[in-house]
Amino acid sequence: MKTIFFKSTMFATAILLFATSCNKNYLDVAPSNAITPDLVYGSISAVNSAQTSSYLSLFAFAGGNGSTNHDNFGQKAIDLANDLMGNDMIVHTSGYGWFNADYQYTEWQNATRATRSDKTWSFYYDIIKQCNLLLDNASDPAKIAGSTAADIERVKGEALAARAWCYFNLINNFQQTYKGNESKPGVPVYTTISLENKGRGKVSDVYTQIIADLTLAETLLNGKARPAKTNIDVSVARGIRARVALVMEDWATAATYANKAKVGYTLMNAAAYVNRASFSSIGNSEWMWGSLIPASQATIYASFFSHIDASQAGYAGLGGQKKIPKGLYDQIPATDARKGVFALPTSTSTQIPPYTQIKHEVPVSGSWAADYLYMRVAEMYLIEAEALARQGQDAAARTVLESLLTARNPSYSAAAFSGTALVSEILLQRRIELWGEGFSLFDVKRTKNGLNRITGTGNHGAPSLNPVVYQLPDASPLFLMRIPQREIDNNPAMSAADQNP
Repeated sequence: MKTIFFKSTMFATAILLFATSCNKNYLDVAPSNAITPDLVYGSISAVNSAQTSSYLSLFAFAGGNGSTNHDNFGQKAIDLANDLMGNDMIVHTSGYGWFNADYQYTEWQNATRATRSDKTWSFYYDIIKQCNLLLDNASDPAKIAGSTAADIERVKGEALAARAWCYFNLINNFQQTYKGNESKPGVPVYTTISLENKGRGKVSDVYTQIIADLTLAETLLNGKARPAKTNIDVSVARGIRARVALVMEDWATAATYANKAKVGYTLMNAAAYVNRASFSSIGNSEWMWGSLIPASQATIYASFFSHIDASQAGYAGLGGQKKIPKGLYDQIPATDARKGVFALPTSTSTQIPPYTQIKHEVPVSGSWAADYLYMRVAEMYLIEAEALARQGQDAAARTVLESLLTARNPSYSAAAFSGTALVSEILLQRRIELWGEGFSLFDVKRTKNGLNRITGTGNHGAPSLNPVVYQLPDASPLFLMRIPQREIDNNPAMSAADQNP
């Protein structure tokens, strides 16, 4: 077996499954220590442990790719890179240099080992492999001691939804948006632990598998209680389905699934929104899915909060502060609580300069215990509102938008907006509401507006770090990660011709 997908080091499940050295092939049927999948998946407690390990991979430092760079800490590293490549995040100064190459659009053009493309590819395919191991080995309750049919349905449902989530992120990082690009090269799709190497296929193939996984996951997870918010449940599966439909411009499905997904969650009021822990604690009422990270598991300097929370003794406070452009900040009304999660333009602090974000901060200053956010119910309101507006259902869209925005700004009204102006207003509110949560580049791609970074005082450029790239046309090849060179070299089903432009 040659493909990176099968050869990269797994964060924790490899230990549980095989306890073998990192250069062993994980598909060895009987490794030297004689620990086989039948033994590992012989009880429901072992199955749950294996699934827990796959969730731990989401915030693993180095993860399955072996890179010990301090910009390699799982999903939130990828989220941060995506935001830095969008319109709405500014880097204060060069600082220690982490993520600056993403901001300046050079990092993604490198296909060598330990670059962003290589780490992202390995990260998602490692999780896909863990999901496939679960699906291949934990599908029969008769073989899993102490399990019920409901237990196995939950495990399978979570694995299917997680696999779909991985493929959705892969296809959106390694190819342009879905609409209009259905026949372009996709990413290899693996649904079992197989020795067969796969080529890129088509974008539409990837989305077909994503939808199939999410459809079955929803059925299996419906009515099942989850152990914690660290696990995917039916609401999260529906939330992923809403994201997928939004990118596909399947507006009716996006609205339906976003509406379903948001049931049972409570929006933060204005006071809660500006609480220091609101975007770093999984206990927040809006959080649908995240990683609980106690101090003992925090990755400290190699963590999301090291790179974004300037109040900490991490990289963000040493010149790498992340800021909102003045042009976007000025569009947030003074009565809107969301204006309060950015430093005032009049700030004189060298550590927290004007417009620096104070939205994403560790709950307790001086501690590194802070949770990672992957899905929040506010996103579902925004998806539903946009999908309704794009179908011409303006009144319904305004109602959904106002139900979200009045929780932040009691005086907000969408009454003046209709048609394309309403869609534009929803997209503006999405930029403000989801700032720093990893959506910026994907939104640039799916809306097909190209990159347009605001310049001038308080915006991108001097005296802040020069982003180098200020504008790019829709579907620019610079929006695409490069296929890792080691995948092209070692996968017989791929060649140099499969590389992204």
